[in-house]
Amino acid sequence: MEHINVAHPYFGVFFLLVFTTVAFIATTTISSFVGKRLAARETEKLKLSIYECGPEVSRQPNKISAQFYLYALLFILFDVEIIFMFPWAVDFKILGIFGFIEMITFIFLLAVGFIYAWKKGAFEWHSMK
Repeated sequence: MEHINVAHPYFGVFFLLVFTTVAFIATTTISSFVGKRLAARETEKLKLSIYECGPEVSRQPNKISAQFYLYALLFILFDVEIIFMFPWAVDFKILGIFGFIEMITFIFLLAVGFIYAWKKGAFEWHSMK
């Protein structure tokens, strides 16, 4: 009869991996089985219906403009720019001239994107008529 070598440094990690995998599969299987047994069968029509509060809506009274989406996208773009600029400003002296050239290049590329969006009319509000 052989002994299991529990002195190996990765034995604990392997044991936890196997134990976690078995526990995950067992939990998923048991919860699926219990869910199928306890679920009420007569509520299928209610589950498949559209969820709304109040009367059923036939048509949306107003259209949401895609311009809101475009403004949000541009806001996130330039907000992320500030997030990248803050650590650079904190470590400006440590980074030296190389960091300064990198930030100038970064700002230049964002300015090119800003000018492109401006020329395409992304900042002009379009009428919904």
